[in-house]
Amino acid sequence: MDFVFGLPPDNKRRTGIVVFVDRFSKMVHLAAVPAEVTAKQTARLFVDMVFRHHGMPIDIVSDRDPRFTARFWQEVFELLGTQLSMSTADHPQTDGQTERVNRVLVDALKSYAHSFQYWSDCLPMAEFAINNSVHVSTGHTPFYVNAMRHPR
Repeated sequence: MDFVFGLPPDNKRRTGIVVFVDRFSKMVHLAAVPAEVTAKQTARLFVDMVFRHHGMPIDIVSDRDPRFTARFWQEVFELLGTQLSMSTADHPQTDGQTERVNRVLVDALKSYAHSFQYWSDCLPMAEFAINNSVHVSTGHTPFYVNAMRHPR
């Protein structure tokens, strides 16, 4: 899990994106968030976008961002029997997979920008495009790895 911030405000004054990446399938889930997003809001997005489709992961890689280290997260993970694996602060190479997704995401948003009034409006298309692209490490799309079928 990671955040991309510094985007221009959309119609709901959101300036960031929370990025969830499954390390096995490379499946990506994206959501627009405000700059002051809380751990509770992030947890809700995680449950709504990741947990309900894929279940609870064994561990989660984070970069010690305060959004992930809040007591709320620790309690949630303890209750669910999930481990929070902390990478070194300000060393994004520890979670290089998500950092690569972030770069692809920013490029996708730039390419869609002319077609949408707000960057957040094209997040579903960017998520679909990323999840429907063959990943070099698996030889398959994240959609195929997750469901053993290609989307229509």
